[in-house]
Amino acid sequence: MKEDKRAILGWVMFDWANSSYSLVISTAVFPVFFLAATPEEIPIFNFSVYNSSLYAFSVTFSYILISLLSPVLSGIADHGGKRKFFMRVFTTTGSLACILLYFFTGSNNLWIGIIAFIIATTSHAGSLVFYDAYLPDIALPEHRDKISARGYAFGYIGSVLLLIVNLLVIQKPEWFGISSENHLPVRLAFLSVGIWWFSFSQYSFIRLPEDQNVAFDKSQLFGGLKKLKTAWNHIRHNRDVMYFLFSFFCYSAGVQTVIYLASAFAQKELHFESSELILIILILQIVAIGGAYLFAYISKLSQNKTSMMIMLCIWILICVLAYLVHSKTQFYLVAALVGMVLGGIQALSRSAYSKIIPTEKNLNTCLFSFYDTLYYLSIISGTFTFGIVGQLTGSMRNSVISLGIFFIAGLIFLSQVKKSSFLHK
Repeated sequence: MKEDKRAILGWVMFDWANSSYSLVISTAVFPVFFLAATPEEIPIFNFSVYNSSLYAFSVTFSYILISLLSPVLSGIADHGGKRKFFMRVFTTTGSLACILLYFFTGSNNLWIGIIAFIIATTSHAGSLVFYDAYLPDIALPEHRDKISARGYAFGYIGSVLLLIVNLLVIQKPEWFGISSENHLPVRLAFLSVGIWWFSFSQYSFIRLPEDQNVAFDKSQLFGGLKKLKTAWNHIRHNRDVMYFLFSFFCYSAGVQTVIYLASAFAQKELHFESSELILIILILQIVAIGGAYLFAYISKLSQNKTSMMIMLCIWILICVLAYLVHSKTQFYLVAALVGMVLGGIQALSRSAYSKIIPTEKNLNTCLFSFYDTLYYLSIISGTFTFGIVGQLTGSMRNSVISLGIFFIAGLIFLSQVKKSSFLHK
């Protein structure tokens, strides 16, 4: 195998393109805007639901939807050469949904915000299945930790740049001759993400290798299901892959819930203003760039397993500290700690999995579909647990401490994976 620098740059640029959604909409702007623009309790049928819980349940529903779609589509992609095609479909749909969020102004058209957010979240998640599956094709095993970290670093840098621009527009709309009426500056941020995501992803589509495309017919569905079954047989007969995936499921539930709901926690429990929340997220993202490379380097000196277990111990500490914080200064320190391990755990998870799975090229998308589907199910579990605990106890602090269980379980499962499984193949 030879590495193509052109393809690698195209691959990391897709992170630059789609991470704008992860940061600007799902982490920084949309949850804050949604909680501020809607009443604390929202009547749905005969029930009253907290707006923070409704947001969490919207995330949950989005990932249930993609969890059902992803395995079938990944099988078709491997069997019929549709990997890039599905990447394009999800990217285009997600970008348009972000643009649709421009028309969400508050509780008077709540359905627009919820539906567009669900479509965008589902599409963003869907595109990543096919994106992740390119990593074993474009990078040698010994370079995957660094290249995976580079992808996340590009994503953090690009999304931070866009967030800074949007922050200026939101905080100082008069500098740009923009009215603040009907939350226009925030809605322009949603619009900018749709344009950014769609535009920069075209660069990736040009540079990523083409699949051996086969004209679609009914046999592709059955062929795809057969591919999926073959991939599952590879996984279930490999003890280390199974334990790794169990671990990945558990700790991802904690990590992704923190990403989606940290802003809501800071706003509701510590009374952060919108500008302060965005500053926290900027700190988190900037620190995460260094964290991704730091733990890739630690992994190079020691091993994937050692590096990841260190990070999981830090995540457990974060849950305890977040439960205990009562001042904004303390929360800033916790956010910096989150940033340090956020990029590292995501980058190393992806590259570590690419090392321990079978090396059959025509199964990459199916194999990664199990990885990504578990990722989605973990978000469902994490956000649902967060929402239910908060709904039942009336305190998001209890929700935060409950996430520690996921990290402890992840640490236990990862300890069962043999270090030799991560050696370069």
